[in-house]
Amino acid sequence: MPDYSFTKNIGLNYEQALVTVTDELKKEGFGVLTEIDVKSTLKKKLDIDFNKYKILGACNPPFAYKALSAEMDIGALLPCNVVIYEMDGVTVLSVMKPSTAMNMVENSALAEVAGEVETKLKRVFDSVN
Repeated sequence: MPDYSFTKNIGLNYEQALVTVTDELKKEGFGVLTEIDVKSTLKKKLDIDFNKYKILGACNPPFAYKALSAEMDIGALLPCNVVIYEMDGVTVLSVMKPSTAMNMVENSALAEVAGEVETKLKRVFDSVN
């Protein structure tokens, strides 16, 4: 498993996973700002058939504000990506680890915010089976 994300196979189908993950994100104060449909984009732009694959850009406004207040350029690392894809008939959930992303930045205030956000995202990850 990669060090930059929490990743696991889940027992939901792809469509159920999208709804469930979005609902669990809301419970932790996140909204989905962006939804990138990789399968559709690759088909449209390159005529490539790819697995069902969506990247959800999750944002928790109070924490985004704290992060931006600590370092204005941190927007380059926001929002938090949550990925849902299908591979060989299995649905996979992958949630970024903000602490890993923020390790690139030497700012102790950001490290604290990243830890809090990561705790919330890990609860979302753990709640989806």
